[in-house]
Amino acid sequence: MNKITRMPRLAAALVLLTGPAFAQQNLQVPSGQPITLGEVLIDDRPGTTWIRFRFVAPQIGNDAGQINYETSSADIDYLCEALVLPYLAQYDLTPARVVISLSDRSVPFGTSDPDATQFFESYSPDKTACIWEAF
Repeated sequence: MNKITRMPRLAAALVLLTGPAFAQQNLQVPSGQPITLGEVLIDDRPGTTWIRFRFVAPQIGNDAGQINYETSSADIDYLCEALVLPYLAQYDLTPARVVISLSDRSVPFGTSDPDATQFFESYSPDKTACIWEAF
Protein backbone atom coordinates (compact mmCIF):
# COMPACT_ATOMS: atom_id res chain seq x y z
CA MET A 1 0.00 0.00 0.00
CA ASN A 2 1.23 3.47 -0.80
CA LYS A 3 0.98 6.42 1.52
CA ILE A 4 -0.45 9.80 0.71
CA THR A 5 0.40 12.50 3.19
CA ARG A 6 -1.06 15.98 3.37
CA MET A 7 1.48 18.35 4.86
CA PRO A 8 -0.08 21.65 5.92
CA ARG A 9 2.96 23.74 6.82
CA LEU A 10 5.21 20.84 7.85
CA ALA A 11 2.59 19.15 10.04
CA ALA A 12 1.96 15.76 8.47
CA ALA A 13 -1.06 13.47 8.77
CA LEU A 14 -0.88 10.02 7.22
CA VAL A 15 -3.67 8.66 5.10
CA LEU A 16 -3.27 5.27 3.46
CA LEU A 17 -4.04 5.19 -0.23
CA THR A 18 -5.56 2.13 -1.81
CA GLY A 19 -6.47 1.12 -5.32
CA PRO A 20 -5.03 -1.22 -7.93
CA ALA A 21 -3.88 1.58 -10.26
CA PHE A 22 -1.31 2.76 -7.74
CA ALA A 23 -0.59 -0.43 -5.81
CA GLN A 24 3.03 -0.90 -4.83
CA GLN A 25 4.58 -2.75 -7.72
CA ASN A 26 7.52 -2.45 -10.07
CA LEU A 27 6.62 0.24 -12.55
CA GLN A 28 7.62 -0.03 -16.19
CA VAL A 29 10.03 2.78 -17.18
CA PRO A 30 12.19 3.32 -20.29
CA SER A 31 15.45 2.19 -18.62
CA GLY A 32 13.88 -1.04 -17.34
CA GLN A 33 15.12 -0.39 -13.80
CA PRO A 34 12.86 -1.51 -10.93
CA ILE A 35 10.94 1.44 -9.48
CA THR A 36 8.13 1.47 -6.93
CA LEU A 37 5.96 4.33 -5.71
CA GLY A 38 6.70 4.83 -2.03
CA GLU A 39 4.48 7.76 -1.12
CA VAL A 40 2.74 10.89 -2.33
CA LEU A 41 3.07 14.04 -0.24
CA ILE A 42 0.74 17.01 -0.62
CA ASP A 43 2.33 20.21 0.61
CA ASP A 44 -0.26 22.96 1.13
CA ARG A 45 1.86 26.06 1.28
CA PRO A 46 0.08 29.40 1.53
CA GLY A 47 -1.05 30.30 -1.98
CA THR A 48 0.32 27.20 -3.74
CA THR A 49 0.17 23.40 -3.58
CA TRP A 50 3.10 21.12 -4.37
CA ILE A 51 2.70 17.36 -4.69
CA ARG A 52 5.75 15.18 -4.20
CA PHE A 53 5.87 11.70 -5.73
CA ARG A 54 8.59 9.73 -3.95
CA PHE A 55 9.81 6.57 -5.68
CA VAL A 56 12.30 3.94 -4.61
CA ALA A 57 14.75 2.93 -7.35
CA PRO A 58 17.39 0.71 -5.71
CA GLN A 59 19.70 0.60 -8.74
CA ILE A 60 20.37 4.34 -9.03
CA GLY A 61 23.76 5.80 -8.20
CA ASN A 62 26.89 7.37 -9.58
CA ASP A 63 29.14 4.31 -9.51
CA ALA A 64 29.89 1.99 -12.43
CA GLY A 65 27.08 -0.49 -12.98
CA GLN A 66 24.43 1.73 -11.41
CA ILE A 67 21.68 3.67 -13.19
CA ASN A 68 22.96 7.26 -13.43
CA TYR A 69 21.10 10.57 -13.34
CA GLU A 70 21.00 10.98 -17.12
CA THR A 71 19.26 7.65 -17.62
CA SER A 72 17.02 8.18 -14.60
CA SER A 73 15.91 11.63 -15.76
CA ALA A 74 14.21 10.02 -18.78
CA ASP A 75 12.45 7.65 -16.38
CA ILE A 76 11.34 10.60 -14.23
CA ASP A 77 9.94 12.40 -17.29
CA TYR A 78 8.12 9.21 -18.25
CA LEU A 79 6.71 8.74 -14.72
CA CYS A 80 5.35 12.28 -14.79
CA GLU A 81 3.50 11.74 -18.06
CA ALA A 82 2.41 8.11 -17.55
CA LEU A 83 1.69 7.97 -13.81
CA VAL A 84 1.52 11.44 -12.27
CA LEU A 85 -0.87 13.06 -14.74
CA PRO A 86 -3.42 10.20 -14.49
CA TYR A 87 -3.00 10.21 -10.69
CA LEU A 88 -3.73 13.94 -10.53
CA ALA A 89 -6.81 13.45 -12.72
CA GLN A 90 -8.06 10.46 -10.71
CA TYR A 91 -7.83 12.37 -7.40
CA ASP A 92 -8.89 15.74 -8.90
CA LEU A 93 -5.65 17.41 -7.79
CA THR A 94 -4.39 20.63 -9.39
CA PRO A 95 -1.00 21.43 -7.90
CA ALA A 96 1.13 24.36 -9.00
CA ARG A 97 4.18 22.11 -8.96
CA VAL A 98 4.97 18.39 -8.92
CA VAL A 99 8.29 17.11 -7.62
CA ILE A 100 9.34 13.58 -8.53
CA SER A 101 12.17 11.94 -6.66
CA LEU A 102 13.98 8.65 -7.03
CA SER A 103 15.90 7.30 -4.07
CA ASP A 104 17.99 4.16 -3.85
CA ARG A 105 16.37 3.44 -0.47
CA SER A 106 13.38 4.60 1.54
CA VAL A 107 14.31 7.80 3.39
CA PRO A 108 11.72 9.57 5.55
CA PHE A 109 10.76 12.93 4.07
CA GLY A 110 12.76 15.80 5.51
CA THR A 111 15.54 13.65 6.94
CA SER A 112 19.09 13.39 5.75
CA ASP A 113 20.82 10.14 4.81
CA PRO A 114 24.31 10.83 3.47
CA ASP A 115 24.54 7.26 2.14
CA ALA A 116 21.37 7.57 0.04
CA THR A 117 21.37 8.56 -3.62
CA GLN A 118 18.43 10.73 -4.62
CA PHE A 119 17.51 12.29 -7.96
CA PHE A 120 14.85 15.03 -8.24
CA GLU A 121 12.94 16.83 -10.99
CA SER A 122 10.25 19.48 -10.76
CA TYR A 123 7.33 20.06 -13.16
CA SER A 124 4.38 22.34 -13.71
CA PRO A 125 1.63 19.91 -14.69
CA ASP A 126 -1.23 20.66 -17.02
CA LYS A 127 -3.89 18.24 -18.22
CA THR A 128 -1.78 16.76 -21.03
CA ALA A 129 1.89 17.42 -20.24
CA CYS A 130 4.51 17.83 -17.54
CA ILE A 131 6.48 21.02 -18.09
CA TRP A 132 9.98 20.73 -16.64
CA GLU A 133 10.90 23.46 -14.15
CA ALA A 134 14.44 24.09 -12.93
CA PHE A 135 14.83 24.17 -9.14
